Amino acid sequence: MIVKRLLCAERVRRVPRQFSWVDHRLVRDRHIERCGAEALALYLLLVSVGDAEGLSYYSDRRVAALISLEEARVREARRRLVAAGLIAYQKPLYQVLSLEDPVPMSAPPQRANGCASVGEILRAALGGEP
Repeated sequence: MIVKRLLCAERVRRVPRQFSWVDHRLVRDRHIERCGAEALALYLLLVSVGDAEGLSYYSDRRVAALISLEEARVREARRRLVAAGLIAYQKPLYQVLSLEDPVPMSAPPQRANGCASVGEILRAALGGEP
């Protein structure tokens, strides 16, 4: 068994007054697996610079410089975070969203023969009606 000990006692992290603490549910609830490294770099930046409500506004050019990406890749990273439900974006405003519990996928509908169409499976996975 590994015994934990502080490696640098004078630099123990404390919860800061401003909002910039990364929620462990990002890992525990597997949100982190849905994004990719570039999107997670953007997420870390947004968590770090956001105010108490998770709001910040940085241009694509500034974000690209801060996380060493081309602007097109920043836009793709942002798209992935929005699709994963981790941020909201309306130019120029970002909002880091609270991490909600993952929505359980409903079982896809099945026909009498035990099969479902691709469309039915996708609608069920996306929370739509069969």
